[in-house]
Amino acid sequence: MKSSRWLAGLAVALCAASTQAQQFPSKPIRIIVGFVPGGATDIIARSIAPPLGESLGQTVIVDNRPGASSQIAGMAVAKSPPDGHTLMMMTQTLMTSQMIEGKTYPDVLKDFAHVALTATSTLILVVNPSFPVKSLKDLIALARARPGEINYASGGVGTTPHLSGELLATMAKLKVVHVPYKGEAPGLTDVMGGHVPFMFSNVTASLAFVKAGKLRAIALGGTKRSPAVPDLPLVAETLPGFQTITWYALIGPRGIPAPIVSRLNAEIYKMFGDPAFSKRVTDMGQEPQPSSPAELHAHMRAENERWSKVIKMAGLKPLDR
Repeated sequence: MKSSRWLAGLAVALCAASTQAQQFPSKPIRIIVGFVPGGATDIIARSIAPPLGESLGQTVIVDNRPGASSQIAGMAVAKSPPDGHTLMMMTQTLMTSQMIEGKTYPDVLKDFAHVALTATSTLILVVNPSFPVKSLKDLIALARARPGEINYASGGVGTTPHLSGELLATMAKLKVVHVPYKGEAPGLTDVMGGHVPFMFSNVTASLAFVKAGKLRAIALGGTKRSPAVPDLPLVAETLPGFQTITWYALIGPRGIPAPIVSRLNAEIYKMFGDPAFSKRVTDMGQEPQPSSPAELHAHMRAENERWSKVIKMAGLKPLDR
């Protein structure tokens, strides 16, 4: 009898999920971003929102909810109804900041629906044009000569720009001071204003300022040179093994029906399959990298392991702000 009731309940649940998927989307979709406008995560979210909305026949709204290195946004998404109408454009910061904060947040690997990887972006090491360094070797030499006196900016504790600075300091044996901001854009603003001399930034967020002469780019953090700045050397050419790349993925609250996840994933693939859209993303300094939900989950597991090693190597603790 209990088995029959369980099977009947399962049938009702499956039927409801199927109906929900068929009606999706029934209202505007929100893509929540855990940073202030103007950063790379915000830019990619705003790039995909219009074509996604056009394809789905609903408005797609980008909702910025900065704070706690994107954890506020993550908690909002995790608590949302699992109907596919609330998503998040996340980066690895949602995982890495948890490793440093030492607080209990939703588990990125277990408490969310993984929809699709969208793109990746190498980080670029930029300095204020008046800062007396023109190469990574110059920066290393100056930082070694002035231990503890040189600051670097980031978009917050546990963000990729923060961990990139820590990785540089660890590998080059430097003592530099981390200055966290509530997002990449305000950090860049203070580097351009001369308040902080340098930072790692996503190419997407800083490329226009480099081209305008407001920032000086001295090295790339990726494993290969970027078409956006083809003559810029890699950090790894000076510090072999250095690698820092940001990735952007769409996730939602756990429990979104599989047909809705599949529909959203298919839309991402279709979007990046459009040569014109793909070129726009590439021109921003990002590399299109759509993936299946399973591939995204595997990628997140691998990144979780990689960055946890960096955090341990750098000796970061909850009070490192």
